[in-house]
Amino acid sequence: MDGEVRRASTPYNSTTHASTMSARPLSTPLRQAVTHLRPLHSLPRRPHPHNPPRCLRQQHRRAGTFTTNASSLFRQNPISVSLALLAILAGVGGLGYANYLYKTYITAAFHNYPEPVAQKLRRALYYTNTELNAQEAIKYYRQALQVAQEVGMDPFSDEIIGVKVQVAKLMEEIRQMGKAVQVLEFLRKDCLDWLRQAGEQENNRVKRTRILAKVVGISVKLGELYGSPEIYQRDMAEERLVWAVETVLKERQRRDNIRVTEGLSEEALVDVEGPWMTDSETGAALEALAHTYEEKDQHYLASPLFLQALNLYPAKDCHAVVLMNNLASSLAQQSPRAAAAVDAYALSTTIISTEAPTGLVATRESLLHNASTWAQKALDVAATIQPPTRNEECDVGCAVATHNLAEFAEMMGRKEDARRKYVEAISIARAVGFEDGVENSSARLRGLAG
Repeated sequence: MDGEVRRASTPYNSTTHASTMSARPLSTPLRQAVTHLRPLHSLPRRPHPHNPPRCLRQQHRRAGTFTTNASSLFRQNPISVSLALLAILAGVGGLGYANYLYKTYITAAFHNYPEPVAQKLRRALYYTNTELNAQEAIKYYRQALQVAQEVGMDPFSDEIIGVKVQVAKLMEEIRQMGKAVQVLEFLRKDCLDWLRQAGEQENNRVKRTRILAKVVGISVKLGELYGSPEIYQRDMAEERLVWAVETVLKERQRRDNIRVTEGLSEEALVDVEGPWMTDSETGAALEALAHTYEEKDQHYLASPLFLQALNLYPAKDCHAVVLMNNLASSLAQQSPRAAAAVDAYALSTTIISTEAPTGLVATRESLLHNASTWAQKALDVAATIQPPTRNEECDVGCAVATHNLAEFAEMMGRKEDARRKYVEAISIARAVGFEDGVENSSARLRGLAG
């Protein structure tokens, strides 16, 4: 994700956050040629090889004439003929590529849908991705869902849930955040009702896992939408994200218990229960909740979430650099008393807590020292990551971490160290094209000089 430099004494916090075109299927009628056979005795005598039929001689003469005319035309207009030939070749190639795209991305994208449903979805996606018309798109999405119900499609299949999520995505794209939330809340409620009524049945174990994972993803998205400026209901955002994180952790624990008690391998567990969320998907839920706490200045709750998310990523991963910067920023912005929650995290059994922190009070100096340690570790990890694994997150993360080190030094009164780090941060940001980094580090440097 793009890094973002906090102004004043707020350090950087860098973050990281499935178009289908539709077309009408083409149909070309097939024509059958019927050949009438004559009796054997009426067939013409086979010509002598040295005396070919006249028609063949005429074809040869026509071919020769065409070649002669083409050569003459090329000599007279070489540029025009070459351009015309290139245009013909480009047209043939484009037609072949269009046919490939149609078969690969249009037809294949709807192969799980019955054709009556697929027809409606193609029109809906056309008005979504090609010629944006939300009213027409919604009309065809509704018709697709109605036809799906008539033909007996499972309302909790990935295909039908995907259609409803696509409707919410369309609403978000046209900045109708309230309607996007409404669609997702209805979908979430329907899925939760199914989980309560049929999720515990033995024959639904795999389906239960799949739908539960969908609800977690929907809840994370709802947390994002509730936190958007158009809605900005931070309490609802926190509620949906807390539910998502707690559900993820409880399900991971439940699956671990099943594996131990029944003596199952991970592969056998997947066969019985279905695949659960990956580490990166779990980390994304933790990270989303952490940012919600940051926006509410509850950094003592954000820090352990960033730390837990960091533990789910490989050691050499550019997003780990982002998380280290976020953790450093969160530590530096904590009050000394609130920082006790971070120490308590190591001894706790859950990472979600709404209670005020208790325990020994950390000093401001120790908080800044820990923050500097994590920022420096972000730089060290980024330095070990090389292309093709290395990406923009690493490059921007280096600029963010260096700026953060400068701010931490400034907070601790080491102005000369801070000045040197700000200059270094500007150089790195300029080298990687991170304009916001250049601007913010330059502003801090000017403020330091003044």
